[in-house]
Amino acid sequence: MSATNQLRADHDQVKRLEKIVFKCSDELKQGTDIPFSDLTKITIVISEFVDTIHHSREEDFYFPCVASHESLKDEIHRFLVEHEFGRNVARLISRHLKLWKTGSDEREPVSRYLKAYGVFLKDHLHKENKFFDDAEAQVLTKQEESEMYEEYKSVFAIVKKAEDMILEIDSLESCSWYQK
Repeated sequence: MSATNQLRADHDQVKRLEKIVFKCSDELKQGTDIPFSDLTKITIVISEFVDTIHHSREEDFYFPCVASHESLKDEIHRFLVEHEFGRNVARLISRHLKLWKTGSDEREPVSRYLKAYGVFLKDHLHKENKFFDDAEAQVLTKQEESEMYEEYKSVFAIVKKAEDMILEIDSLESCSWYQK
């Protein structure tokens, strides 16, 4: 596997999360009771898988390697801005969920920010996949791809955490509110 293919595989998992986020938002809007534990799982997967694992692979390894070729720098800058936007929306989801857990009626803002996060993911993943195609075809060497992939794998704790987060996505997909 290459570094680019690992990021594409991450995107496959994030697309699963995107569907969960949209469904959760819609169900909340319709008045469906979704357990706080499931809402918390969603925020954990966003924080730990999307941001901590996937975005850090891009920001710490992939983007710098591509940029070192003096290529696609404008696209990389836009992705960094979008990552920060996603983090801000995720913080708003978490903030309103915490308020909701303490008794405030925060159903609408949680639903709204989940939808905003889903829209962000849909748009962002599409653009990044195109970027990966360009970087793979025009910029990165097979050696660089291999070295970055080995870097990804070298941190066992992150590999294990990614596996755990995929299990959380599996769990969310099996919830009754998601199945309906």
